[in-house]
This record gives sequence, C-alpha cells and structure tokens, in this order.
Amino acid sequence: MTAAKNTPAKTQGSQNKGSIFPYIAIPLCFVLSLLIYLYVFGDPSHFADGDPTKDPVEGDYFGIIYKGGWVVPILLGMFFVVLVFIIERMITLNKAAGKGKVDEFVRGLKSSLDKGDLNAAIAACDKQKGSVANVVRAGLVKYGEMEQVSGMEKDEKIVAIQKEVEEATTLELPMLEKNLNILATLASLGTLVGLIGTVLGMIRAFAALATAGAPDSTALATGISEALINTALGISTSAFAILFYNFFTSRIDSMTYRIDEAGYSLTQTFASRHSD
Repeated sequence: MTAAKNTPAKTQGSQNKGSIFPYIAIPLCFVLSLLIYLYVFGDPSHFADGDPTKDPVEGDYFGIIYKGGWVVPILLGMFFVVLVFIIERMITLNKAAGKGKVDEFVRGLKSSLDKGDLNAAIAACDKQKGSVANVVRAGLVKYGEMEQVSGMEKDEKIVAIQKEVEEATTLELPMLEKNLNILATLASLGTLVGLIGTVLGMIRAFAALATAGAPDSTALATGISEALINTALGISTSAFAILFYNFFTSRIDSMTYRIDEAGYSLTQTFASRHSD
C-alpha cells in the first residue's frame, strides 16, 4: 500500500522536473547555435584574404554555411533543439519501457492472475519498473483491496479496479507524451523558417542581377548560397522532427495498448474468479 501511494508523487515530481527542462534547453540551443555561427562558421580562415565579407575559400563548407545569412543560426538552433528532444524522449521512453520485453511481462502477468497469485504479479511489476508495470501495479493493489471488501456488488468492485487503472494511466501518459508538441511544432516551423531564408536569398540574388551594367557576381553568388543553405537546413530540421515524432508516437501507442490489455486482463480475471 505504501509503494502504491508513493508512485503518483514520484510521477508528479518527474513531471515537474520535465516541465522545467525545455525552458533551459531551448535557449541554450540557440545560444550555442549563435556561437557556432559566429566563431566556427564565421572564422576568418574560411574566407578569401581572411575577410568574412568576401567569398568563402573554394570547397570550404563552413564559409558557405556562414554566407547563408542571419537565418542560419535560427535554423541551426532549431536543429539542435530537435536533436536534444529526440535524445530526451529516447531516454524517457526507454526508461518507461522498463526492464525486459513488455510483451513477456504482460504474458507473465496473465499467467500469475490465472493462478490467483497476486503477490507474484505485484513482484513482477516491481521488477519490470516501466510505465505499464506502474499502471498494472496500481490496479493489482486495488484488486487485492476489492477481494477483501464485503458488502459491494461484483460490478462495483470491477468498476473500482477499472477506475484505479484509468487514474494510474492518466498519471503516466503525460510523462510519455511530454515535449512531443515541441517536435511537432518544429516539424512545420523548420520548413517555414527555411523558406523565409530562401526568399531573402533570392531577393538578394535578383537584386544583384538588376544592377546596372555588369551584374555583381559576388552578391549574386551570396544570394543563391543564402537561399540554398537555408532551404537545406530547414528541410533537414523538419525531416528529423517528423521522423522521430512519428517514431515516438508509435512507441507510446504501443505502450498504451499494452496498458489497456493488462487492465482488461485484470478486470476479466477478477470477474471470472468472483462469478456468481
């Protein structure tokens, strides 16, 4: 009983820590991107005559990226944010998956329930330590309580178990889904910001072509470079965000399905063992 009561508090504490993380990580990513843009890509060694206002040294991609303009550090910061939250979600979901395979855990749980060995089922949850196990453990504790309660109809006891499982699920799901909205937002925003950089670069390129007399080849090349660099960074950011957002969503859906499966087995076992 004590462990069951402590689980929500631990979950709430983890959520509070997780809610602070974006406010620290996102600004740091943009500061890092600005520093890299200015002092790595903008290092004079990447440009002709050591002058960042001139053309990049031939074949020097750092200099080429620098010529992408002021939109580059924004896109680079967004790309870093995507990478940081991909890593953060991987760590969180791997932890939420617990120890061992979830399918094997659910099968073992069903076997223990069929045998009426509630203690073994709870011990398996304590060993697995994942989100599915946390939810199931809460249901198992309520299961044991309902077996000791007299004066309640069987249907009322089943509803009580179902409610306990639903409440435990409600505590676990926000932790699993946290920060996915950031990836979803950057999936769209990356392309749009990249498009802004592309448009600005093309404006500069056409302005160079419109110069009276011979076109300014340096300005033309700079404008085209700005357009292409921003396009590449924007598409890359969006592609990574979309790919991993769908991957994480699929994993969460799989965990949710296992929780529903385990909760259903719990209530059905109780109903069959306490049939009229």
